[in-house]
This record gives sequence, structure tokens and C-alpha cells, in this order.
Amino acid sequence: MRVLLALGGNAMTGPDGSATPAAQIAAVTAAAREAARLVAAGHDLVLTHGNGPQVGNLLVKNELAAHVVPPVPLDWCGAQTQGTLGVALLDALDGALTAVGAPRPLAALVTRTLVDRGDPAFATPSKPVGRYVDAATAQRMAEHGQVWQERGERGWRRVVASPEPVEVLDLAPARTLLEAGFVVVTAGGGGVPVARSPDGRLGGVEAVVDKDLTAALLARALGVDVLVVATDVDHVATGWGTPARRDLRHVTLAELRALAAAGEFAAGSMAPKVEAVTRFVGAGGSCGVVTSLTHIAEAVEGGYGTVVEPD
Repeated sequence: MRVLLALGGNAMTGPDGSATPAAQIAAVTAAAREAARLVAAGHDLVLTHGNGPQVGNLLVKNELAAHVVPPVPLDWCGAQTQGTLGVALLDALDGALTAVGAPRPLAALVTRTLVDRGDPAFATPSKPVGRYVDAATAQRMAEHGQVWQERGERGWRRVVASPEPVEVLDLAPARTLLEAGFVVVTAGGGGVPVARSPDGRLGGVEAVVDKDLTAALLARALGVDVLVVATDVDHVATGWGTPARRDLRHVTLAELRALAAAGEFAAGSMAPKVEAVTRFVGAGGSCGVVTSLTHIAEAVEGGYGTVVEPD
């Protein structure tokens, strides 16, 4: 089967959330071992990944150096982290695939995701990014055109638009490489956000695109059989954090959509993952799974995690 594995941000940092280079390399190495199991089982593999902690680090550098060099825009931050994490994943996958006796050619692609300049998200930026700062720092950064909001006792935090992904660009090389037997890393962090100007030219925009929603779009475009969204829990659950918690195992598309509509899944954490797998299956995908990274091989076989199938 052709499998798309979407690695959550937790798979790119240390267990305590630290994003030091050493912690990131260790986390990526662990993720690569699990991914290699899929390749060893005979599946074609595409990977995408989150980049929240890495972009957050770059934004801190922007803030600290704003009086010396102009801050770089968010689309540049996304492209930089795609390159950094792409190389880290290639190194880790090379070792992991060799260890299981399944060496494959590898490629990491810097990938753009098209968004609509008319998306309502641009009028009301709401996605928090980066760290909390004091009012003076927020004011200094706002002078560079950024939007900052006061967030109570913790201080001020930058907010940006998170528009809907319309199309994953640069798919032709990903498709060609997959068909040639490559393991491909692409569309990291939801893709570098770009939009068309009235004259048709593409340009980067100050936004972040949800990685899970882009993964669903990417999976459909590449003819993926199974979309696996890897996170830090084994199953999607209702009643999270209460005695009534219930882990979901095999569910139909209609059942999961009804639970999402009832507000069972937290915005910004599980809700986008649920939305991604329901979009994929709803558009004709055969199976979507949400589970922990350590169980992805079993998930692809349909025996673990929250498995979403057509009605």
C-alpha cells in the first residue's frame, strides 16, 4: 500500500518538549525507526511533519535580533524548517532503513501550499505562535507589521492567520520520486504558505497552514491508501480528561463526524487530526488512522489506533 505518515510536533522534539538540536535529532531518529518498519513491510511511504517548535525558535531569534536585522517572514521560517527537518529525517531514515535491511533512495522536498488571499482567516489572525513577551517587545515587533495580542498575566503573544490549504504545489516531483521507489518527505509544517496576486504571480504570505489538513490534501493528491496521523496518544477519545473517557477504535466516517460536531475534540490539538482523517476518507480514501508513533505499523494493518473507514 501507499502510506502517508503525518508526524506530529511531538515527534520532532524531546519528551519534555525541548527543541535543542540534540533533542530534535534523538526524536527524529526514534520516528525514523517506526517509519522504517512500514517500508520493511513492503509499503510505499510518504512522510510529512509538524514544525511548530522549530518555527517558534526562529521567531524568538527574530525578536531578539529585530534591532539589528529585519525579521524574516513566516513563509521563510517555514521553508527553513522544512530544509532542516528534511535533512534530519533523511539522515535518520537512512540509518533506520539500513538497520532493518530495507535500504531505499530518499528525498526531502521544500513544498509550497496554496492558500486563498480572500480566506477570512487573514482578516482575523488567531493562531498563536512563538513565545510570550512583555508589552515593549510586542510593540517593537508590531512596528514590523506583526499582530500581537495581550494574553493576561503571561504577557503578549503573536497571532497569525491559519487559512485553509487549497492545493499542495510541487506535487509532480513527489509523485515521480514515489513511483521510482523513493521514500519522500514533503509538505513539512503544512507547506510554505503562498497565494496568487491578482496578476497570477505566487508569493509568500504571513500565515501558518495546519499540518494535518495539508496532510489530508496531500494524501488525496498522491493516491495514498492509508493516512496515518501520528500523535502522542494511542487513540482518539471522547470525554477526554473525565471519568467518562472512551477510546475510539474502529469508527465509521459518519460516527466520527457526529462526535466532532458535538464538540468532543479539542480545537488546536485533536480536532485538526480528526478533521484530517475525516476529510481524507470522505474524499474517497480507504482508511484513516490516528494513533501514537509507536503503533503506526499495527495501525496500517488496521489493528490499532482509531481507525476511520467509509460508511
